[in-house]
Amino acid sequence: MPVPEAAVFDRLRTFAAVDTTGDHRTRTITEVFTGTTLGSVPVGTADDVAAAFTKARAAQADWAARAPKDRAEVFERYRALVVENREYLMDVIQAETGKARWAAQEEVMGLIFAARYYSRVAPKLLSPYSVPGAFPVLNRAQVRTQPKGVVGVIAPWNYPMLLSVGDSIPALLAGNAVVVKPDSQTPYSSLANAELMYRAGLPRDLFAVVTGPGTVVGTAIVDSCDYLMFTGSSDTGRTLAEQCGRRLIGFSAELGGKNPMIVTRGAHLDKAAKAAVRACFSNAGQLCISIERLYVDRAVAPEFTEKFVAAVRNAKLGASYDYSSDIGSLISPAQLETVQKHVADATSKGAKVLAGGNARPDIGPLFFEPTILTEVTDAMECGRDETFGPLVSIYPFDTVDEAIALANDTEYGLNASVWADTKAAGERIAERLHAGTVCVDEGYAPAWGTTGAPMGGMGISGVGRRHGPDGLLKFTEPQTVVVTRFLNLDPPPLVSQDRWQPFLMGVARALRFLPGR
Repeated sequence: MPVPEAAVFDRLRTFAAVDTTGDHRTRTITEVFTGTTLGSVPVGTADDVAAAFTKARAAQADWAARAPKDRAEVFERYRALVVENREYLMDVIQAETGKARWAAQEEVMGLIFAARYYSRVAPKLLSPYSVPGAFPVLNRAQVRTQPKGVVGVIAPWNYPMLLSVGDSIPALLAGNAVVVKPDSQTPYSSLANAELMYRAGLPRDLFAVVTGPGTVVGTAIVDSCDYLMFTGSSDTGRTLAEQCGRRLIGFSAELGGKNPMIVTRGAHLDKAAKAAVRACFSNAGQLCISIERLYVDRAVAPEFTEKFVAAVRNAKLGASYDYSSDIGSLISPAQLETVQKHVADATSKGAKVLAGGNARPDIGPLFFEPTILTEVTDAMECGRDETFGPLVSIYPFDTVDEAIALANDTEYGLNASVWADTKAAGERIAERLHAGTVCVDEGYAPAWGTTGAPMGGMGISGVGRRHGPDGLLKFTEPQTVVVTRFLNLDPPPLVSQDRWQPFLMGVARALRFLPGR
């Protein structure tokens, strides 16, 4: 299956919310597999962001006035369009990122799951609900939601559709407008979905994709938005959190991870080894929730390692727009350099390479073999720092308590995986791990795909959650409306304060006998 034609990318660039009149700069986007040119996109400015926000605020008022059910119907139509155009969307993802097709399909499935889940639950989540008033009968209390306004989304390059549009869906369903800054390496993924959203009936000004550098476009979005959703590194997340804090606006972020997998004696080693290939090397390891640390019971470590090494060596690296490849490319020279640096640093300090360890320019300019290390220590860069590439280290342990302590010995806390002799034993280990999501007998995909449950990080791995009810409600402001009936807090005629105040206190004491008080 060939890369999409140049005409496709020429069309997609027209959906960027950037003024292209006059002498406007452009950025060339290349196909990762080969380095050839796909097309170009306009480089946005702070003025483009300001214009996008002006239009978004005007459009948001009308959008928020529409019933949640009406908004949900737009995203039901969008979901159908994603299903209909799934092969095309996977082509775009692969061209921009270089990932294998099955990993591109993960993104498209994620969009389908998000649109389906939130279009179904949004009307109920956004419905007003009653709570007991301060004084029963006299007070009728109701909690409502109001949208934040215009949400800013700063998206990464590793899952450029899912982590830009997937986060925008609940924000839009909550009644907000959204301004997105896609990563400069992967703008077409956001633009392709913008086109589908517009075809589904979403007002164009309500969802603006402003292409351009983070230092300009990203900064302008942070300075203008009413809430910020970010996915990226922990260091950048800290900076953005500080900026949002100064403006006193809400902030949610999924950040880095140094995710562990624990394999105990009695686990199904064949299944664990095969699943570990996916867990460690999906998108060539360029995934916040992928596994970089493997803790294996010493009694089964040799057998597991043998099976895992064999599975990794049998995995096919390839630059193909079909399902013939197991592992794709890194995205940029910078990512390739980081992986090479981590491997060189580790081996120079005594680590041993069990599989991989080499760049593969014979396949493509940015390919690197899936690599397994042993005897890694904290003195090595890959010991505690996130590599974000096809590199994993194996560590033997003697007791489950030791494995849990080692897995938790990190500032990160995003995802973890557990393989034990029974499901119950795996769950007992899972509940002791300091991680936002834990998969028992899998790596990451089931937790990610469970859209109805919260997903996010502990420690320096994030703030807030995506998915689940909180993934939508975080884009709203709760508002309490209390109606007082019959009598207010002033004493009735002919009743003195001396009698009225003890009466109110008596009522307050009696409330303890009512349910929920």
